[in-house]
Amino acid sequence: MIPQEIIRRKRDGDELAAADIQSFIAALAAGQLSEGQIGAFAMAVWFNGMSRTETVALTLAMADSGDRLQWADIDRPIADKHSTGGVGDNVSLMLAPIAAACGLAVPMISGRGLGHTGGTLDKLESIPGYMITPDADLFHKVVKETGCAIIGQTGTLAPADGRLYAVRDVTATVDSIPLITASILSKKLAAGLETLVLDVKVGNGAFMADRGQAEILAQSLVEVANGAGVKTSALITDMNQPLADSAGNAVEMRNCLDFLAGRKKDTRLDIVVFAFAAEMLVKSGVAASPDEAEGMARQALSSGKAAEVFARMVSMLGGPADLIENPDRYLARAPVEKPVPAARSGWLSACDARGVGVSVIDLGGGRRHPADRIDHRVGFSELLPLGTRVNAGEPIALVHAADEAAAERAAAALALHYRITEDRPGLTPVIAGLI
Repeated sequence: MIPQEIIRRKRDGDELAAADIQSFIAALAAGQLSEGQIGAFAMAVWFNGMSRTETVALTLAMADSGDRLQWADIDRPIADKHSTGGVGDNVSLMLAPIAAACGLAVPMISGRGLGHTGGTLDKLESIPGYMITPDADLFHKVVKETGCAIIGQTGTLAPADGRLYAVRDVTATVDSIPLITASILSKKLAAGLETLVLDVKVGNGAFMADRGQAEILAQSLVEVANGAGVKTSALITDMNQPLADSAGNAVEMRNCLDFLAGRKKDTRLDIVVFAFAAEMLVKSGVAASPDEAEGMARQALSSGKAAEVFARMVSMLGGPADLIENPDRYLARAPVEKPVPAARSGWLSACDARGVGVSVIDLGGGRRHPADRIDHRVGFSELLPLGTRVNAGEPIALVHAADEAAAERAAAALALHYRITEDRPGLTPVIAGLI
């Protein structure tokens, strides 16, 4: 294999053979390519794209660059869900135990915050003792005994993706549909999944602000995953406002515990969680129809079984066994909590969701640089949904900050991220489509 020949052919718009893609990725994983060669390959793909056949080959090659998890001793369908990222999106925290309580095995490998979006791992790290990178044996044991485990990617799982992504990040090639597709799916294939449901966000708080682009990405992910042997579908969901009524880390973990206790009914978050639970259960063959599946999922929540699964997962991964009963004992609170008053009377009609995510980062709840430490205490809670009628001076949210000055800045910023109008707004459905 001569790397520059593969780069040249892709640069010139040729379709690469699967064997060439496999050889190139194997060399990348083995450290045999320079960053210049990796960057040139990524840029050639960015300009010329890849066919579905090429993208499947790239995804499989990256999945095969490290270990593949095996679940032969688990007598449950192996399923997972992945989100392209949003603000106040803590769906995975509740969905995994609900799905597990309904009979699925969910080995969920999640990520940290990226840009303005929050990360599942950062939220879980607000729980004292929780191990986001357990060894393979413990990961397997937790999935087998509880039905789910939410952890971070290990260095042996799709390692080629890590190196390729690092180069893409500094060569302006992150936003390539084939490269995004292969990056997401290679880790899911390596996790040994049988079925997968994707949450492709669209709106001003998503990486894909345009509906057409979101549909292109969703179609690519679904076609490539199915082509690689994993039964997959995608829901396109709205991200023009925070999904939950909290945005941050410990505040979103509290939101998760409230949800598992049944205190978040009839919310946008409720709609999304159960839509994905239903899709997972039908895709895996556990339920025959979406209505039956949603009924099973809601029963798992109302009976307390999903909360029991979550509590056992947390305990087995090093967290406190009584987190659900005593959240205040373990989830740190910020020293300053300050209401954000509505600037005028009227209807909350629009939100800059990306701005809300950036404000969380400004509070210290996200990273400007990879090495930054997160303050898990900070963020926003009690965010009112769009379509709410407010009076001037009434709180539209609560700021959690490290000090008074930071709280003042965050409150002023958040107020600017919401538009209040005299007329009641028309609202976008939270589930925009299914692919």
